Amino acid sequence: MTPTAEPAQGDHRATYREVLAEPRFRLLFVTRAVAITADILRITTFSVLVFSATGSASLSAAAFGIGFIPQLFGSLLLGSLADQLPPRALITGGYALTCAAALLLALVRMPVAASLSVVALVSLATPVFHGASSRLVAESLKGDAYVLGRSLNNIAGAGAQLLGLALGGATVAALGPRRALAASAVLYLGCALAIRIRLPRLQPGESGGTPGSAGSDSGAVRASLRGAGLLLRRRTVRRLMLAQWLPVAFVAGSQGLLVAYSGERHFAPGWYAVLMGCLPVGMLVGDLLVGRLLRPPTRERLVVPLIALTGLPLVGFAAQPGVGVASCLLLLSGLGYAYQLGLQRPFLNALPQDGRGQAFSLLGAGSITLQGIGAVCLGAMAAAIGTGGAIALAGGVVALSAGWILTWHPPASPVPVPNCSTGSENSTEQHACSPPAQ
Repeated sequence: MTPTAEPAQGDHRATYREVLAEPRFRLLFVTRAVAITADILRITTFSVLVFSATGSASLSAAAFGIGFIPQLFGSLLLGSLADQLPPRALITGGYALTCAAALLLALVRMPVAASLSVVALVSLATPVFHGASSRLVAESLKGDAYVLGRSLNNIAGAGAQLLGLALGGATVAALGPRRALAASAVLYLGCALAIRIRLPRLQPGESGGTPGSAGSDSGAVRASLRGAGLLLRRRTVRRLMLAQWLPVAFVAGSQGLLVAYSGERHFAPGWYAVLMGCLPVGMLVGDLLVGRLLRPPTRERLVVPLIALTGLPLVGFAAQPGVGVASCLLLLSGLGYAYQLGLQRPFLNALPQDGRGQAFSLLGAGSITLQGIGAVCLGAMAAAIGTGGAIALAGGVVALSAGWILTWHPPASPVPVPNCSTGSENSTEQHACSPPAQ
């Protein structure tokens, strides 16, 4: 893997209009937003279907989370394919595969174990086509336009989650769970057709990568494990991944306790959904404000304060607040999620150009997996100290992670120097021309 050397971008501030004017990004942006809506619809509907068939809360929870943890293994074992295969075929195939799985669950009455296995197997491939899509975004948008592209994806993701939750409840009520699963399959099929028809036929190295470089001399699994090892041995990459994983894992885990918190506090029926919606609303507003109003160096200087903003409001749950105060605390916490925008440019600059697809695959899969683990761990803590105490504990851990990041994250990432010589691929230290190890 060779280090990336991007041209100097300075503190130029891009605009959302400029980002959306790029046709390739616009296509990937729209299809991903539709796919997230379909994901939420499929996940919640499948959970309802399993509960209605078994009456088991534990199996229903397993149905909700079965697609999370396998993604890390998929990234580790297959992640190199995101850099080796043509992106159009890979992304189209990914959406087609999830469409087929949703149709299978909708049309075939299988034992619960078999249906859970189907979802788990499909989730192994999910990081690969997500990694290919993220790589295309990084190659299509340069400088601050890339950061705003990630901001738009975050905004669309938050909105799609809210739409998926609302659509899931309405569709299940109107059509039943199996037809609702079929509706999610239709959305996936639309995404697959849009990518197949509208995305140009590009080879892996056509827009800057090195085709097959990660695994031309070995199998996909061996190449993926080797590539993941090379990425994680880079201290800068490893730290920036952890900085994007840890706060989100604990905050998402605390969100999983909101139903139980509402029950303990005897809130009126339906208020748990309001509380759960506050975080994505805060995320949407925070990304809009930070992405649109602040210049790149300012975003990077605000990484640590925004992480603290993500965690500290949750500490207030130790006082067992009512609905109004709890909603405000969750909204404030969601605003802090915009800290990730300040890490996008340093992270992209730290990646080897011929391993970007695998890096994005690993980043997304690790985040999803840790969110699932965070929810399980905080659920166990809630049994000992109550849900309010567990949510407050999660906020405290996030605030501590802000202190850790403060020890190595610079106020603004340096602009990498172009035309640097490359060093040994197996070196675990930073090259002289790479972004410095923080």
